[in-house]
Amino acid sequence: MAAPMELSCWGGDWGLPSLHPESLTVMAYAKFSGAPLTVNTIHNSWRAPKGEVPVLISEDIVISQPAKILNFLRRQKYNADYELSAKQGADTLAYIALLEEKLLPALLHTFWVEAENYCSVTKPWFASRIAFPLSLYLPGKMSREALNRILLTRGGPPLYSLTEVEAQIYRDAKECLNLLSKRLGTSQFFFGDTTLKVLHSSFMSHTLLFRPTTLDAFVFGFLAPIYKVCFPRVQLQEHLKQLPNLCRFCDDILTCYFRLTLSDPALIISLQMDDNLRKSPQHPPRKLTTLKLAVGGEGSPLNRLSP
Repeated sequence: MAAPMELSCWGGDWGLPSLHPESLTVMAYAKFSGAPLTVNTIHNSWRAPKGEVPVLISEDIVISQPAKILNFLRRQKYNADYELSAKQGADTLAYIALLEEKLLPALLHTFWVEAENYCSVTKPWFASRIAFPLSLYLPGKMSREALNRILLTRGGPPLYSLTEVEAQIYRDAKECLNLLSKRLGTSQFFFGDTTLKVLHSSFMSHTLLFRPTTLDAFVFGFLAPIYKVCFPRVQLQEHLKQLPNLCRFCDDILTCYFRLTLSDPALIISLQMDDNLRKSPQHPPRKLTTLKLAVGGEGSPLNRLSP
């Protein structure tokens, strides 16, 4: 019997299971791979075992940082990438690096640095979920950390002023969104679609499109907060909403994996059979099972997607 696994993460709002990009990424991957995580919402990252979220606990093992958590789940045979080729595995790492370099700074700025967004949405939301007196301190600390990370990674020559940095990071983020939209195209997920026939009690067959992977989990974790949170300054959100395939991508994952309620017994049985087939010896994990997301130093963007 597999050891129970508990994931501690920030809570959600605006129809999202979590507002925290890192937490969303891990939660989505767990859904895609069938990992039986118990999600524990916390309201203070200092209460997490390692002082940061998300954090995964399995018996006496404590793991933080999304890359390490996903690699741990793969070792437990919860692999969302078992059908991917070596080239697709390399593409996954390349696109995750693109997200980290091009989209992350604008995401941090939107939440934590843009004054109107921070004062009217981000700070009140987090402060209302953190116990006093830490509610007076932690949001400001998280904001300063976000600004420092942006300036550390993007504030060098020839961009010397904060205004120049802001203009550049939003240009890069919009370019990244355009590239993601082009890569997704008309597919439901980033590496295409897999057809699954579902039989209903009426003996009518329908086809579900169904094959999300690690890349889908990371893209969802980055895009969903930008797409759903109601900010007064929505420069990045407005651009995202001009790319309907990326919006549909987020909506599909939220509907199918976080809000789907099944009432038809035949549909439930069919989905369970498909899940069993996915995990059967007929579909052993390929060598991509050992694909590991690069885990850098403590300040590496692959380790921490948000403050």
